[in-house]
Amino acid sequence: MSEKISHDSTMENDTVENIVKTAITYADESPERAYHAKSNWFAFYGPSFLTGGIGMFLNDMTGQPWMETLSTIVVLCAIFGAYFCFFVKMKLPAFYDENRVNLFYDGAFRMNVPGLNFNNRNWPHIVKAVRIFLCLSMIIFPIFNFAIGNMGLEFWSNGGKYFLLAIFLCGFFIPIYAVGKKYE
Repeated sequence: MSEKISHDSTMENDTVENIVKTAITYADESPERAYHAKSNWFAFYGPSFLTGGIGMFLNDMTGQPWMETLSTIVVLCAIFGAYFCFFVKMKLPAFYDENRVNLFYDGAFRMNVPGLNFNNRNWPHIVKAVRIFLCLSMIIFPIFNFAIGNMGLEFWSNGGKYFLLAIFLCGFFIPIYAVGKKYE
């Protein structure tokens, strides 16, 4: 019986040692952030942000419906757009390539896409798709709300906010999933 206990103890020590070595290895990896790389996304985000702000201002001044929904969408696009254009990790730790992980986390930012495994093959494509969507959304959503609101459609005054929200959520997650699966 004492042989079995010492054998189990040795296995536990080896397992713990491997876990500690793995944790230390992953902790030593310093990720390259987007602001370290030379990129055109810095120049694309600024005008998108400015256009989105002007569009929100014009929608508000002309009394367009669903300003609270439009404001929420544009502010979310601005916050997440800034993260993805300036601060996102450009390369995932090796852990993502070695395991099937569908959760990305970086500080306070968390992204969980069930059925999609993040890795270094699909991550650059996912980042690009999210950047494009968020920057274009800051421009397109205020224009869209302004144009539809001026038409005076009954549908828009009753369900416009739900339509805007559905377009935003589908436009955000469908490209992530499609691009991620393509390069997975």
